[in-house]
Amino acid sequence: MQIDETLLQRLEKLSYLEIPQEHRKEMIVQLSEIVSFVDNLTELDTDGVEATFAMSDVSTRLRDDVGIVERSINDDILAHAPHSQEHFFIVPKIIE
Repeated sequence: MQIDETLLQRLEKLSYLEIPQEHRKEMIVQLSEIVSFVDNLTELDTDGVEATFAMSDVSTRLRDDVGIVERSINDDILAHAPHSQEHFFIVPKIIE
C-alpha cells in the first residue's frame, strides 16, 4: 500500500487530526515504514502452526453480568462531555 498525500488527507479526516504542513512529508515516510513492516508479516511461513485465539489453554474466569446504575457517576462523566442530552453523549456523525 502506497501512502501519499491523498491517503494522508483521508486519514486526517477520519481521525479528526490535523497534520501541519511542515510535518506531512515526515508523516508519510513514517506511515510508509509502518505499512512496509506489517507487509513483511505476510512473508512468514505459518505452515504447521495451529491457528489459535489465545496462546494459553487456560480460560478466563467468568462472572455474572450485573448492571449497576449510579446516576451520580453518570452525571459526573457527562459533565465533562462537550455535548450531552438525556444522559447520552452527543457525537458527530462519522460514517461516510
